[in-house]
Amino acid sequence: MRYLESSTVASDGSFTTPELAVSGWSYAIEPVGITKDNALTKVGLMEQINTTADASDFLWYSTSITVKGDEPYLNGSQSNLLVSSLGHVLQVYVNGKIAGSAQGSASSSLISWQKPITLVPGKNKIDLLSATVGLSNYGAFFDLVGAGITGPVKLSGPNGALDLSSAQWTYQIGLREDLHLYDPSEASPEWVSSNAYPINQPLIWYKTKFTAPAGDDPVAIDFTGLGKGEAWVNGQSIGRYWPTNIAPQSGCVNSCNYRGSYTSSKCLKKCGQPSQTLYHVPRLFLQPGSNDIVLFEQFGGDPSKISFVTRQTGSVCAQVSEAHPAQIDSWISSQQKMQRSGPALRLECPKEGQVISSIKFASFGTPSGTCGSYSHGECSSTQALSVVQEACIGVSSCSVPVSSNYFGNPCTGVTKSLAVEAACS
Repeated sequence: MRYLESSTVASDGSFTTPELAVSGWSYAIEPVGITKDNALTKVGLMEQINTTADASDFLWYSTSITVKGDEPYLNGSQSNLLVSSLGHVLQVYVNGKIAGSAQGSASSSLISWQKPITLVPGKNKIDLLSATVGLSNYGAFFDLVGAGITGPVKLSGPNGALDLSSAQWTYQIGLREDLHLYDPSEASPEWVSSNAYPINQPLIWYKTKFTAPAGDDPVAIDFTGLGKGEAWVNGQSIGRYWPTNIAPQSGCVNSCNYRGSYTSSKCLKKCGQPSQTLYHVPRLFLQPGSNDIVLFEQFGGDPSKISFVTRQTGSVCAQVSEAHPAQIDSWISSQQKMQRSGPALRLECPKEGQVISSIKFASFGTPSGTCGSYSHGECSSTQALSVVQEACIGVSSCSVPVSSNYFGNPCTGVTKSLAVEAACS
């Protein structure tokens, strides 16, 4: 595990790499297929959401077939296996070994996985692991969309096919979450301590201890080097990670502005890059000295490559006073007078690639103080924060007119100013 900590210069984005005290990794192997006594058996394929009832992201589908060697769906010892699923993530195991995986996309969660598999004489076991990744909560008939493997599931060869969709299937809801492997306070004999822990293999749990980064800066974990899974710090889930989920290669723009009506294709960026690599760890989850981190890796990765990241958020500030109408008249030409333009407050993030992520302070009226310690005066517009947020959040720079036309007039007969402190990240 690596540890990256930001320099004290918040806005330059630089990092240093001090040592982080980390003990060795322990691991536990998640078994393939049905292992629980409460598994259920039914003829045909069951939809996942109604079966799991939100008890887990995961549902195992398991069936078996007996091969004599002369079946029409065989080509020698091989058969073509087709698995169709409503999504969202599918892993296929044949006789306990991974045969492949597939996932839906942002535009469609439908999965059609097809690949030759090798079968042996006698009994063969087919285990399918289906995982959901968030569910639709809007749109017409979203409650009827469904998820999981609804078929067909079919074996085919040069002389015929075998449809397994209506075969007898055994179902297991969830993995070994009920063993509470993620909770360091509950000892489990499942854990194995070894320097030769497995890497780049699916369905592996990892655990180690680390010393929390010092200070009060926000903390995140960079999961580069892992595939897909979930992480816990001191027994608290910090969510699902998926750094191998890559954004589409096209559709991005060099510059954009979030103002105006929103569309899902507006201001796309980071094409061809991971959808997310940094995952926030609340300081409340951390404790002085030793801390525990547990990972469940679904696809396969190397836990030693993850890193902790701390970074201060840089601030940019500006304060501009409004102009008297007579002053505006002296600044502009007769053609420009029709627009009645005036002074504007401009904010710009100091580092390329940064955007304004939040507005820490905004006041139009008689604010006082300096950057980092602004305060509202007796004259203060109630609209200032929302107006500046709409104009500036999500862009690297913005310009806001300093005028009562935009903020309302909180007090008459007083020259007002606009003071803003924004955070760039």
